[in-house]
Amino acid sequence: MKEIFGCACCGGDFGRIFRSNRAVQTMASSDPSTALPIIPGILTRRDVLKGGIATLGTLSLVSCGSESNGVAATVFTGGTILTVDTDFSEAEAIAIRGNTIIAVGSDADVRAAAGANAQVVDLAGRTMLPGFIDAHTHVISGSVVDAIMDYVGMAKYGTTAEVLDHIAASAARTPAGEWLVFRNFDPAVQEGLDALTFNELDSISTEHPIFVFNASGHLAYANSRAFEVAGIPDDVENPPGAEFVRDTDGNLTGIMKNNVAFLQVLSAYPALATADPVEALIRLLSKWSQHGLTTVSELSLGGLSQSPADTEVMLSAAGSGRLSARIRAYPFYTVPTEEWDTAGVEPGTGNALARVAGYKLVADGSNQGFTGLQREPYLDSDSRGLAYMSADELREVALDRAGKGWQLAIHGNGDAAIDNVLDACEALRDAGIDMSKVRPRIEHCSILHDEQISRMKELGVSASFLIGHVHYWGVAMRDEVFGEEKAQLLDRCRSCEQAGVGFSVHSDFMVTDPVPLHMIEMAVTRKTWKEPKYVLAPQERISVETAIRAVTSEAAWQLFSEHEVGSLEAGKLADFVILEKDPRAVEVDKIKDIRVLETWMDGAK
Repeated sequence: MKEIFGCACCGGDFGRIFRSNRAVQTMASSDPSTALPIIPGILTRRDVLKGGIATLGTLSLVSCGSESNGVAATVFTGGTILTVDTDFSEAEAIAIRGNTIIAVGSDADVRAAAGANAQVVDLAGRTMLPGFIDAHTHVISGSVVDAIMDYVGMAKYGTTAEVLDHIAASAARTPAGEWLVFRNFDPAVQEGLDALTFNELDSISTEHPIFVFNASGHLAYANSRAFEVAGIPDDVENPPGAEFVRDTDGNLTGIMKNNVAFLQVLSAYPALATADPVEALIRLLSKWSQHGLTTVSELSLGGLSQSPADTEVMLSAAGSGRLSARIRAYPFYTVPTEEWDTAGVEPGTGNALARVAGYKLVADGSNQGFTGLQREPYLDSDSRGLAYMSADELREVALDRAGKGWQLAIHGNGDAAIDNVLDACEALRDAGIDMSKVRPRIEHCSILHDEQISRMKELGVSASFLIGHVHYWGVAMRDEVFGEEKAQLLDRCRSCEQAGVGFSVHSDFMVTDPVPLHMIEMAVTRKTWKEPKYVLAPQERISVETAIRAVTSEAAWQLFSEHEVGSLEAGKLADFVILEKDPRAVEVDKIKDIRVLETWMDGAK
């Protein structure tokens, strides 16, 4: 029997996980009209209109930096500098001053622009690229989960046995009584047992409460000690729409379905109550610097507190001066539009470090969870999936938000969902809305037909592909979800490129981890994790240069940030990475192995 589940990040239910968190409780109870903290340099569009020219000057100064008198420039030369400009040109040298790129070009011209006092850095044959950008992540709620749960997903562990070994090793080094909590276990792709029960987890420890979160976000597993600490009795009743799974003898197994069940256990975990969302966000982005990320995104702003107060977390982190990457955020549709408007959250709220970029809508669920909305039933099924928003609701909210100046990012996995998204975009155009200002993008854009690509081109719609669908779930898409023929329509990067439809590739963290070099390799090779020699839809493979654009310049454009990041050009912010090797010069199967030597954001390493 197929386990049916939705997209954990794309429904309001995920936020229930954080209800016991003290900071979230405070945020959720705050007055929406005063939700935004007052932080120097972080303003709303309303502030700019009130403050006139003086306010605009302040915002420009804080957001983009200025050429400080007496600050020497730094020249980088002696390596391969890939600007990722329109022509994907190479430069001999680049100079920065403060947080701004001041010159790019020949060694002589750049040195002249930098001045006699410039510091010169020899790249020693290494490769410089614009800082990597992940156009679709969930960093605010995801950072809290990452801070309190240990990753046991497929990127590290190929089998259930390996996961259990890791849990056992964690138990061996952790004092008795302390919780052991893990995330991203996915038996749908990790070989071995289909579930973890009291039998497996109690054999590891009955002295530590153990909790394992399924990658779907809709299942969890725990040992008997966790049930005991949480006060779950043997005769516990199933909550509506959820289940404490029992065996054929009626005994609890430790498997829990739906968050209203497993939150009764997880809520007893002390770290969940005490986690600091601002600190968690700062630490997560610091950790991601090792992968060369300088701009990330939040595609479900409001998902943590189920209120506009999530904006406070982002802006407070930005105001700390400790963020290692920029954030572009999208208020989430599960929080009513009027609450965002009352809170003063508008397009452009923030600055160059952390800014609200657009509005997020959701047309359907997850293909691998059989809730993506399809034109035809799933393989060996009568189900066509679920519409998270009806076609009428999607159109109405899109018209409201776009009419008020919002860019739209709309989640669409199944082909029928993408039909609904494109119908909504057509309604925008027919209403006289300037589509070049809306820049609608389809999130994941998984199953795509030729005529849909043509419509995207006509309507000015771009795609953002979760490329991990190909690598990690490609075999499952072929054998369990769609069948061979329809699986060929997954993540059609090359077809979009040929049609002139722009696209980015993303991680959808926490679905997969944001490792841009690996994402580049996935898009270039389209090899699958479960069958390494199998290439899913080889006709959709793209060049290394195109894949680099998908995590730099194209991603910046989708985030309305192409004027400041995404390429190495004079006047843009000094965000870049230095790699051990040129991704174009290594075997395509080795791109992910290239070392990121340095990550610079805002002119600082």
